[in-house]
Amino acid sequence: MDRRPQRQASIDPRAVSPQFSPGIKDDSQASLARSPIPRSVVAFSGYDPGTIVISTKERRLYLVLNDGTALKYGIGVGKQGFSWKGTQTISRKAEWPSWTPPKEMIARRPELPDRMEGGLNNPLGARALYLGSTLYRIHGTNEPNSIGKAVSSGCIRMANPDVMDLYGRVGVGTKVVVL
Repeated sequence: MDRRPQRQASIDPRAVSPQFSPGIKDDSQASLARSPIPRSVVAFSGYDPGTIVISTKERRLYLVLNDGTALKYGIGVGKQGFSWKGTQTISRKAEWPSWTPPKEMIARRPELPDRMEGGLNNPLGARALYLGSTLYRIHGTNEPNSIGKAVSSGCIRMANPDVMDLYGRVGVGTKVVVL
């Protein structure tokens, strides 16, 4: 299997603190509650630097660094029947994304709005990383207590400070492996 990265990431493993984007609407007022699972740098091998590896079983997201380590973040994953596995790339990035629930989600939960503008109450949180042409995303959340749990409809949830940190470290084209 070819595991060559599409681009080499230059990531400093010591920079583990949240990155905030000055001038972005609402960042200073965001639900910046820390994840109940603090991020850390851990030994990690088997993938090229810059790759995002998501272990749905562990409920952890790993951003592979240049030195045999990875940044480890806590995540929320798809509930039973909604989890998935595969390889995608980040196709788009958005700050304070709007949200349009898919028709399948509205069928399950008719009380959902047809569309919601980005902001503090939006379930996509402060940032979203869109995965290929799927409906799945790695995104923030307005429910930080959901981190570490299987609660989503297949998306990968992160605490807002963590997704803001990850967003600043990766670009469109980044490989994402979901195990």
